[in-house]
Amino acid sequence: MSERSVFSSLWRLREYARPALPRLALGGVAGLFAGLLALAIPLVLRELVDGPLASRDTALIIGAAGIVLALGVAEAATVAVRRWLVLTPGTHVEAAMRNAMYERLQDLPVSFHDRWQSGQLLSRQGTDLGLIRRWLAFGIILLFVNLVTIVVGTAVLFTWHPLLGGIFLLISVPIWIYGFAFEKRYAVVARLSQDQTGDLATSVEESVHGIRVLKAFGRGRHALRGFTRQAQDLQGTEIKKAKALAGIWLWLVLLPDIGFALCLLGGIWLASQGQISVGELFAFFATATILRFPLESIGFLLAMTLDARAATDRFFEVMDEPITLADPEAPKHIENPRGRLEFDNVHFRFPDAPEGTPDLLDGVSFTVEPGQTVAVVGLTGSGKSTLTALASRLYEVTGGSIRLDGIDLRELNRDDIYANQSVAFEEPTLFSASIRDNVLLGRDDTKTDPETAQKSLDRALDVSQADFVRRLPEGVETVVGEEGMSLSGGQRQRVALARALATDPKILVLDDPLSALDVNTEARVEEGMRRDYGNTSTLIVAHRPSTVQTADHVVLLHEGRIHDAGTHRELLERSAEYRFVLSSLDEENTR
Repeated sequence: MSERSVFSSLWRLREYARPALPRLALGGVAGLFAGLLALAIPLVLRELVDGPLASRDTALIIGAAGIVLALGVAEAATVAVRRWLVLTPGTHVEAAMRNAMYERLQDLPVSFHDRWQSGQLLSRQGTDLGLIRRWLAFGIILLFVNLVTIVVGTAVLFTWHPLLGGIFLLISVPIWIYGFAFEKRYAVVARLSQDQTGDLATSVEESVHGIRVLKAFGRGRHALRGFTRQAQDLQGTEIKKAKALAGIWLWLVLLPDIGFALCLLGGIWLASQGQISVGELFAFFATATILRFPLESIGFLLAMTLDARAATDRFFEVMDEPITLADPEAPKHIENPRGRLEFDNVHFRFPDAPEGTPDLLDGVSFTVEPGQTVAVVGLTGSGKSTLTALASRLYEVTGGSIRLDGIDLRELNRDDIYANQSVAFEEPTLFSASIRDNVLLGRDDTKTDPETAQKSLDRALDVSQADFVRRLPEGVETVVGEEGMSLSGGQRQRVALARALATDPKILVLDDPLSALDVNTEARVEEGMRRDYGNTSTLIVAHRPSTVQTADHVVLLHEGRIHDAGTHRELLERSAEYRFVLSSLDEENTR
């Protein structure tokens, strides 16, 4: 729960709401005008009851009725204008916030996404921003209008008779007292409900993405039990919210009724004493009736405000996350890229690692020369995948430096890094788009230079042995399912490798992207890469002896340090550790 006040939390929305403020303000004025028109009707009714009705003057009665009708039509028209003014700006604010959050998510480092559940981010993008839109379009407008209406209406009640106005005001005091207590209780459960909604969304997403695993292991009922527990927790929180709302609604309905009864008794007595006319008494109750909705609305408007406050806090929790991998203020630029990648005494550990935890990489130094292929081998946990993530600046080194053509990655714009380097991972991720769009994802010239893009697409598919896509129902225009699950593991890896090759990179970083391929297909891929991408520098994490044998240079990692380095033949001759790692990899691949 945020330590900010409700006002200070919601005040942070001004940055996004500023373009919409003129129309929202006009909507508030229209709403206020509608409220004042409603309060004007009892004034006419008082004159009607004490004058034309008492004297039975038909012409005056018809005239007064016409005035009431005109006021009612004017009130309805201003309400329609209010709704027209506020509906569109609210959607614009929501869209601006959604775009800003998506852009922020793209800029935030991978370490942020490692910590956050995807369901929590989805609920902030959807449910929370929807709550904020409704509050901006209706909640804050109605809260302002109804509060002013209550104040003006109460003042009008005092003009009919101070005693009756005092009774009505006294009865409303407990409502305000209970409202402040309600705010504290409801704010806690409102935030808890939104957090639990995010957790539930995560469970649904994980179950859908992992449906093959759940079905293969027969764990559908186990997943259902876990989901049911979370759903029941959310249900319990929603019941607490409902009870809190029911509590304030009890006071909002009961107290005005008590006030009406007391005012009726007092009014009858005052009328019998000649201290108030029948028309004034009638107008008093007409005004009190008009004030009833504003009074009763305070409960749900407070609830909406507190929901919007919790949604705002959750939105800014993401927006306030620091971008630790930002571009430098005065970036350098690679004029003539050659593809030299140098690791200089590189250290790395996660920022939230416990004190005393050893570095995942501890002083790693080696160089991938232009056009050279360097293979990194080691047992599980030696730091191989971490090394490739650092080379792509998905994480920031905590010591030493990584240089691209002599320039530290931290001194380059990220776009400059991406323009010269491509990555393919062991676990390929494809998007719900066509094969063409997936493969050409890293190119910006697919529209401006379609011919060049097509040539790069064809060559990348050929080298990666992904010709199977041409046999799909719509060829390269075939749309793959979410995360490419409509393809096999080997097919996804080949498409992902084609995506890395299609950018025609100077440096290729491969984190064992061919693990799902058979040895013969892997050999054809490696042959095609040597033939068509021979000038590309390649850093590859190798899990197969056959991959290592084709490398120009091999780096042997052990517990985050370079244990040895050299050619495959040199290491095979002098390093027992290297022979042990190769035999382990061979056994792992033949199981």
